[in-house]
Amino acid sequence: MSVSQLSVGTLVLILSCALLLELRLADADVPPAGYGQPSGEFDITLSRVPVSDRAAAKALKPPFQPTPEILAEGKAIFLGKGTCFQCHGPEGKGDGGAAKILPIQPRNFTNPKFTKVRTPGEMMWVLKNGSLGQTGQIPGTGMLPVVDRFIDEEEAWKVILYERSLGEATQQHPSP
Repeated sequence: MSVSQLSVGTLVLILSCALLLELRLADADVPPAGYGQPSGEFDITLSRVPVSDRAAAKALKPPFQPTPEILAEGKAIFLGKGTCFQCHGPEGKGDGGAAKILPIQPRNFTNPKFTKVRTPGEMMWVLKNGSLGQTGQIPGTGMLPVVDRFIDEEEAWKVILYERSLGEATQQHPSP
């Protein structure tokens, strides 16, 4: 998908994210820790969740198991109304059409290390609150909140389980 194929609403969302990110990166009090990794993906050990919210976020658990049906629903939301694919790409590799115009590459969910260091609850926190540099330690990615804007909380859990399955599948079947 090329940038010219994106809807006006999606382009406005992406450009808003990019502007917020640029403003946040310009903040001298927030060092760009973890950014600019050679692979293009940023330090996955750096949590997007502020310390004050981290324990509660980590304690959040999905209300259902990642059954094939739930994962299929999560994939459909990821590729559809959740608009996740616009930035994260149709395979969740962080290479969506909109990623080309973002100053920070979106998360690559096929990286098996990600599911080891980030909990489903932390992922839900980001879907609810966005990634706008709330920790004060690292700049955000510019991702705006999507829960209650594009998808509801139940749909968000399905998307999270689907995204996590991408990294787990890579771990079970690594590329040659």
